[in-house]
Amino acid sequence: MEEGAFGGSGQSPALLAALRGSGVTPAWSGPPILEGIGLSRHFGGGGLFGRPAVVRAVDDVSLAVRPGETLALVGESGSGKSTLGRLLLRLIEPSAGDVLFEGRNIGLLRPAELARLRREMQVVFQDPLASLNPRMSVERIVGEPIWLHRLAPASERRGRVAELLRTVGLPPEQMGRRPHEFSGGQRQRIGIARALACEPRLILGDEPVSALDVSVQAQIVNLLEELKERLGLTLLIVAHGLAVVRHMSDRVAVMYLGRIVEVAATDALYETPLHPYTQALLAATPASSPHARRARTLLQGDMPSPVRPPPGCHFHTRCVHARPPCRERAPALEAAGDGRRVACHFWREIAGAGAAAVLPPSDALVRRLALFEAAQRARRAAP
Repeated sequence: MEEGAFGGSGQSPALLAALRGSGVTPAWSGPPILEGIGLSRHFGGGGLFGRPAVVRAVDDVSLAVRPGETLALVGESGSGKSTLGRLLLRLIEPSAGDVLFEGRNIGLLRPAELARLRREMQVVFQDPLASLNPRMSVERIVGEPIWLHRLAPASERRGRVAELLRTVGLPPEQMGRRPHEFSGGQRQRIGIARALACEPRLILGDEPVSALDVSVQAQIVNLLEELKERLGLTLLIVAHGLAVVRHMSDRVAVMYLGRIVEVAATDALYETPLHPYTQALLAATPASSPHARRARTLLQGDMPSPVRPPPGCHFHTRCVHARPPCRERAPALEAAGDGRRVACHFWREIAGAGAAAVLPPSDALVRRLALFEAAQRARRAAP
């Protein structure tokens, strides 16, 4: 089934006015809309031969999300970024720490208060097919939050669903279909429409495009950016695709083994990474041209187990710059100027050591490219 293109026309003024009614504007200088303070999450269970095993998925993390921004959480698989996102929305309970939404500690809210707060914070999940009920029509899927939070009478619910589908670029005539009748990108649009149904102020995207084709990823990213600007949303994006992150985020927080190692504005982080782990992540990104080769900061070994994280700096077992203090004490996430923060004892000395650099292509690569170009010219010249 062909993807529907998102366009600016066909948006309901009533719906857009309702969604803008939260009053959120991109005022980055104001207090954070969402803040985690000293968050930790440990998953316990029986280990091998009955020995207890505690997985430290998130380890003493503090993070603030500003109103109107797009903050991206990036890192390798197993770094704890998805767990941190769920902690910030209280989808799971922290082992330690607090979460504040506009200054209110959501961990102290009663069930009825938390249910009302759910309207303000919504989620777009990674796998759109798994997150949509296969037995429900699109009308019921998108209309369920409207019914649950009593946002519109039954007589108006169908019209609200139609408006939401138009907002995400889907024809309302398809609301009677079920999820399996749509493509992956269209299913993700349905998930976004369901999240918007509650008129939220903040949306968590838990790797919202990683399960989609590359061409469809661009459509969903553009849709999220368009909705953010039109509706004044705040986005918290969990991702490992660094190219997608650079395209759509305002700030980036890099996680490694349950801890945040660097937070910076997107352009600053990509142009001048300060932490050696950030430098290695960016150096591993494929170059856009075969002629451009980057000097790589190679990581040693594999990520340690979160059951037994190394002492001190968690990254010291793979860091080429590690020194004795790195093994003895964990670095604090300290200010590094221009609003960025980095957790490394020696970041001032190694800031430029792993930055991406362009090296001249090898002689073998030059010969291969010359042969390829000659073959292309000969093919074009052939009758």
